[in-house]
Amino acid sequence: MPQISTEEYERLPLRAHAFLAGVPLHDVWAIDLPRMRSGITLGEFLRAAGGPPFKPSRVVRALLRLRFFVGGLFGWDRERQPAVVGETFSTRLTSTDRSSSLALAGMREGPFRLVYRFENEQLLELVNRTAHAAALSALVETATAYRFYFGVYVQNVGRFTPVYMTLIDPFRKLIVYPSLLRSVRATWEQTFGTG
Repeated sequence: MPQISTEEYERLPLRAHAFLAGVPLHDVWAIDLPRMRSGITLGEFLRAAGGPPFKPSRVVRALLRLRFFVGGLFGWDRERQPAVVGETFSTRLTSTDRSSSLALAGMREGPFRLVYRFENEQLLELVNRTAHAAALSALVETATAYRFYFGVYVQNVGRFTPVYMTLIDPFRKLIVYPSLLRSVRATWEQTFGTG
């Protein structure tokens, strides 16, 4: 469940590279999944799993509850209005993007809103007082396995964004993302078997 190089990620044929031009890539992670058969797409995985592949552990749920409690006290999680942010990422969608998406932009997925979901790529967005962030999930078939990518983009919404990201980075990198990626593997194995 390593954090991977941006070079590996940027070599992937993803719509997000052009779509999020100008939005800084904060980091990207990947996990290899067993290959049972060829042709499995992210869309098929999400449909077969019955929803998001991330199943937070008890520790991660506790950290998230604490974060949302603190965020509630300080008003961090109130959505910023597009006029304040400048734009939501969904305003960048072309008519081709909209017609290719397997789901409608703006649908809620936990604290996030869906921007697009293609067969092998999904982009979610979060706009609040701490950051304007995007979470990209992608599934790539390799010669021997599948590789699930999770990219995090963060655009500043003020002077607090870099401070906030610095404060949460140890938790994200050491606990939250490794746990979420392990849960992706568990969901994959429950959905498709271990190969």
